[in-house]
Amino acid sequence: MATVIVHATITLDGYMADPDGGVDWMFGRPAAPEDDLVVASVMSKIGSIVGGANKTQTVEDGEVPYGGMLQVPIYLMTHTATAPVERDGITYTFVVDDIAGAVESAKQDAGDGFVSLLGGKISRQCLLLGLVDELHLDIVPVLLGNGISLFSGLGQRIELERMKTSAFASETHLIYRVLR
Repeated sequence: MATVIVHATITLDGYMADPDGGVDWMFGRPAAPEDDLVVASVMSKIGSIVGGANKTQTVEDGEVPYGGMLQVPIYLMTHTATAPVERDGITYTFVVDDIAGAVESAKQDAGDGFVSLLGGKISRQCLLLGLVDELHLDIVPVLLGNGISLFSGLGQRIELERMKTSAFASETHLIYRVLR
């Protein structure tokens, strides 16, 4: 059975991006091989992805989850019905107003792997619906002071159990189980 995860790189103050959506703070930082292995281990288990989209613009503009490195089915939440798109061997299915249905379809595709939830809005909605099993957070040692928060506006207390913590040259890696 698939495990639904929130997989995100965030700043120490909890931002996924700067106020304009920029993520340049993620790149060019010192890294240890162990940091890369942690991220590669998570990515190797991802069997499908659920994220947000602006119609097909996400795909057309090259805003491809994980930079297109994962050849897995991708479900993109949207407000406009759009036929599936296949690009570079990846099928993008656009889902209107049924995030639980998108996650269920993604779980079927993922088999025993991970369904990776991308984006703050998608992650918060799935947490509130009780669809998330684990949080996999890679924390970069920088404070943005302002930006797009992963969990801001959740509006509900959610208890977590720490499963694993590791820290190397450039990041701290946290894995939490969502308690229900």
